[in-house]
Amino acid sequence: MRNPLPHSTLLHQLLADYQAERSQTAHRYDDLVTPEGQFRARWQPLVEELDELGLDGLQQRTLEAQNLLHENGVTFNVYEDDVRKMRSWQLDPIPYVISPQSWTMLEQGLKQRARLLECLVTDLYGERRVIRDGILPPELVYTHPGWLFPAADTGNLYARPNVIFQGMDVMRNEDGEWRVLGDWTQAVSGVGYALENRIILSRALSRLYRDAPLSRLAGFLQAYHRCLSELAPHRRGNPNIVLFTPGPGSSGYFEHAWLANYMNFSLVEGGDLVVRDGQVSMRTLGGLKAVDVIVRQITDPWCDPLELRGDSLLGVPGLMQAERRGEVAIANSLGVGVLEHPALAGFLPGLCQYLLGEPLQLTGRDVLWCGTPHYLNTVLDNMNAWQIRAVQDATKPIIPAELTPDALAILRQSIIQAPHLYVAEQPLKPASSPSYNLQHNKVTPQPVCLRFFALADPSEGNTEPADLPHRIMPGGLAWVAPPGTPVMESTIVKDIWVLSPVAQPHISLLQRAKGPILVTRDGMDLPSRVAESLFWIGRYGERLDNRSRLLRETLTSLVEEGQLRLTDTLLPDLFTALKLELPDSLDPDEDPSARTPTEPPVAVEQFITLRKILLDMFQHSDNEGLPRLFYAMLRNSRAVRDHLGDDAWRTINTLHQTFSDLPNIQGANAGQRGLEEIVTLLAAFFGLCNETMPHHFGWRFMDIGRITERCIASLELLKLAMISARRPGTDLWETVLATTDNLTVYRRRYRSQLYPAAILDLLLFDETNPRSVGYMLKRLETQIEHLPHPETTPFRSQETRLIIQATSHLHLVDLDSLTDLENSAKAQAALETLLDQLLTPLYALSDAISHSHFSHAETPKQLVTLQGSVT
Repeated sequence: MRNPLPHSTLLHQLLADYQAERSQTAHRYDDLVTPEGQFRARWQPLVEELDELGLDGLQQRTLEAQNLLHENGVTFNVYEDDVRKMRSWQLDPIPYVISPQSWTMLEQGLKQRARLLECLVTDLYGERRVIRDGILPPELVYTHPGWLFPAADTGNLYARPNVIFQGMDVMRNEDGEWRVLGDWTQAVSGVGYALENRIILSRALSRLYRDAPLSRLAGFLQAYHRCLSELAPHRRGNPNIVLFTPGPGSSGYFEHAWLANYMNFSLVEGGDLVVRDGQVSMRTLGGLKAVDVIVRQITDPWCDPLELRGDSLLGVPGLMQAERRGEVAIANSLGVGVLEHPALAGFLPGLCQYLLGEPLQLTGRDVLWCGTPHYLNTVLDNMNAWQIRAVQDATKPIIPAELTPDALAILRQSIIQAPHLYVAEQPLKPASSPSYNLQHNKVTPQPVCLRFFALADPSEGNTEPADLPHRIMPGGLAWVAPPGTPVMESTIVKDIWVLSPVAQPHISLLQRAKGPILVTRDGMDLPSRVAESLFWIGRYGERLDNRSRLLRETLTSLVEEGQLRLTDTLLPDLFTALKLELPDSLDPDEDPSARTPTEPPVAVEQFITLRKILLDMFQHSDNEGLPRLFYAMLRNSRAVRDHLGDDAWRTINTLHQTFSDLPNIQGANAGQRGLEEIVTLLAAFFGLCNETMPHHFGWRFMDIGRITERCIASLELLKLAMISARRPGTDLWETVLATTDNLTVYRRRYRSQLYPAAILDLLLFDETNPRSVGYMLKRLETQIEHLPHPETTPFRSQETRLIIQATSHLHLVDLDSLTDLENSAKAQAALETLLDQLLTPLYALSDAISHSHFSHAETPKQLVTLQGSVT
């Protein structure tokens, strides 16, 4: 049924502009408009919403969605090694819309493809009939890096599916037909981003998403969790499911943390897991905890350095053996990477008929494996008509038409020498779909890639692979890009709408329990790595706070005294506190104002030189600068993303934006304002952690890290001000009080008079003052007492003894010996001894806690190179 032509002026103009953009590809299928120039029926709800919003309203909604992406920290790390280079993408407010009729056909094709791949991988690692009967050439399979010889002929003790969860990239061609671009079976990414996109757009376009008859996604995630639970060995109740991630440096770490939190999985890295007697366990503060199911986001070769890549620092030695014994289920099984072979697309029609007895419903683009002599000649005769993929690295295609003659000759020779290692693909001419251009505020036709997700359901018993039921997520992740472009290389992503005949109710992953559950609380099951990261969040965060406060006071002193004789100012001492050195070009004893008018203005030069040194601490390239501390804190925060509340994480994202803008600060006053914002945001972050994190071991380790760092900083600052300062006195003491945020308290107690004894009492002995050393030692003692300790020894731990040592020195000091600090060298020596006695155990505290509670696994090494190991 055709739609009537739009009536509003806006829609008339939108349609005219859209058709003008399509003038060069008008013969190709378009998702929005028919060949007759009318809107397709499935787009009617969106077209009506757009008519009401207008382009300016759509622009505002897009900006709201981008702000939500930023607040939620939706990022990916393109470089996989530098946390500073994380970026996010633009979320298109116009979804990709699929009608119920089209979805029915697509869903059936995707289910068939999932069954086919399950049958294929089961056969390849079992009877290998497809090779024996000549359906697949052996050199095609055995030379692919995804083929794992150690996984062959191992059997399947519990008849689990090999491919529980998979992704399939799909696109419409110029005729409007669905074509499969690729299959993802190892570290399947995108489902978390798809769900986050849906959540964000449902907030930015709340009325449209509430009323639209689209299929919901949460039911699929419920089924995913249930299916994973069914995989547990011996069908254990309440199985321990972990999500195995490469770590914060991986490109999709945000999604890993997001999914782990949403699905209630423990997020683990290789160092968190250990294999003992064939059982995989997770290192926790309470000891080893058995793992039942591993959802892995690490590709096959890196999972086990014992049997696979010996240089892998990401995997778990012995993981393959544990899977063979059936004591742990891995989703997906090790070895499924062979299904990502780019040449398989050309063999799938024959494989489908052989394994399932059915014709293949969803085909891919034309693919020729160069290992077949006839196909090799076809490719070599006209290389410019094809895209070439190397089997060993198939992530990016080689475009012969774009190569220089020399490069083309080299490629041709490489293909001739090893034809079985190359695949030729026919370029796909894509259909177009509407996409909103934020920069130009208009809707344009663009090629769109889609990723759908299939789930195997083993709950119905030990069914044969060919009959294994699957479900397809009624939605997915779409991105604006030419065919075959990796999702991480796109800048615009889209939600996928699968329309249903009627509006569906909202579904939450949190469901009412059908029976009694075991009430638990966080604690002993906290992974040691998580505890360590939380500890260092506290240390780096407090160190950043202290240096920011010191730098703020130094900039204040620079503005007030920067053009005076340096020996008459606090600047030399403040530079020492910041661990900065004054440049040799400046003479601290020279009076800049004493020069004659004909001489250069030294006062101005001195000010500019000192200002540059201080503002350099805002630069990312400065090893001693503030960004280095923040990014160390950020790396640890990302490692425990699933343990931080949403509001705390939004504060981290705001800090990240602040530090991105920090290098652009020019003046001293602007620097002060930037530092005040940093101090405020850090206080907000730790305040939110204090209010929202359960006050158990994770929070205690973070607090211990903060208090340890703050105590050390306070003692070092006191030592500088009272003992080693070049210009001691009231100005420096006031700066110390301001830096430790005690100036207001001191003034309320003692008015305007500054007394060394009063300052020492406030900063050292007053246990009612949260910033005093006495209070902090008492707090450290309390927190350490509540940490887990081995029951096998009656003796105090090393960290407990260190706190007792520091506390004893503080409590037993002869207060009379500290009187008259300004005039008595003996009193100064007594104070210096006390400060050293306090600092020594605090310096050792971090190592003691690390030794007692944190995991320090040795780097695994492959002692023997096994035949068939991937190198």
